[in-house]
Amino acid sequence: MTTTKSDIQRVALVTGASRGIGAACATALHLDGYRVAVHYRRDEQLAQALCAELPGAIAFQADLAQETAAEALVKSVRSELGRIDVLVNNAGLVKDQILPFAKAEDFGALIAVNLRSTFLLSKLAARTMIKNKWGRIVNITSVVGHSGNFGQSLYAATKSAITGFTLSIAQDLAQFNILCNCVAPGLIDSEMTTRLSDKVIAAIKERIPLKKFGQPQDVAQAVAFLASPASAYITGTTLHVNGGMFAG
Repeated sequence: MTTTKSDIQRVALVTGASRGIGAACATALHLDGYRVAVHYRRDEQLAQALCAELPGAIAFQADLAQETAAEALVKSVRSELGRIDVLVNNAGLVKDQILPFAKAEDFGALIAVNLRSTFLLSKLAARTMIKNKWGRIVNITSVVGHSGNFGQSLYAATKSAITGFTLSIAQDLAQFNILCNCVAPGLIDSEMTTRLSDKVIAAIKERIPLKKFGQPQDVAQAVAFLASPASAYITGTTLHVNGGMFAG
């Protein structure tokens, strides 16, 4: 059940929800009874199409690279939907380059989108969750935040930082019945993987014990679990969804 004692429908805000993992998370939470706030940065058509499939869902635009965007987004969601009970920090940016050629401005952009927005949205959403004495924050990290990866030192740094941040806020917010966890995807079927050659795909799959890429729905089901009553005694942990690539 995702309703309160007063039968108020709970609300889930999913960032970066117009496609891929974010859209799958929005769909899974909708199926579990949440009213969903679908955040997008530029793909309004995709976001609106998703909302059309999820009765009651509303799309919200925000460029989370901007400092004031998180506050404006939370204010808009609360104005339209009244509350935020579940926050899924999924929006992210990738800028790959080996260290000798990595750019400081790229690192700044990754910190702004991947890390700063996670901090700000978690802080702002937690305030409304505290009032309701119930909440769930699920941060999408990455397998490379635990294992590292060639050319991804900047990206891995931000994802590792989110893990440490989540471990800490789980302790801050437990007293308010707010659970905070991470989901760390491995290699998931996406637009990026469809551009790879068959040879490269085969080589990558050889590194995965299950010998296949994951699907966005695999990650979404993990998120839905952490937002469900079944996870009521789980906080400060990372659920790895990677086909066995990394066990942590």
